[in-house]
Amino acid sequence: MKRGLLTRWTVALALSLPFIPLAHAQKAPPASQREVGEIAWASLPKEARETIDLIRRGGPYPYAKDGAIFGNREAMLPKQNRGYYREYTVKTPGERSRGARRIIWGKSGEFYYTEDHYNHFRRVRE
Repeated sequence: MKRGLLTRWTVALALSLPFIPLAHAQKAPPASQREVGEIAWASLPKEARETIDLIRRGGPYPYAKDGAIFGNREAMLPKQNRGYYREYTVKTPGERSRGARRIIWGKSGEFYYTEDHYNHFRRVRE
């Protein structure tokens, strides 16, 4: 008997709530999309500033993969067409390989810095 009352009460409550169409419901951003912070030019490591200067001069680049398309597969940077972003290695003192630090350059001239191999990005503020 109590179960029937609870069900009628639940239905009555649900009918009194406003209807929000799914098309208007706000979707949460994908779990992979993290907020992109900012970093001042002067706060970048010296090697990152040197990499940006090298990009502006058009090279030559010390690593074969410098200038490769950055696919933004995790959608952490603003969405753009494929080929919009390019990636460049930032030398890491004492590292024998390319290391984890990168500069991402967008065709509109913006730069992003990551020191942990694409897990977090900060837009360079000049």
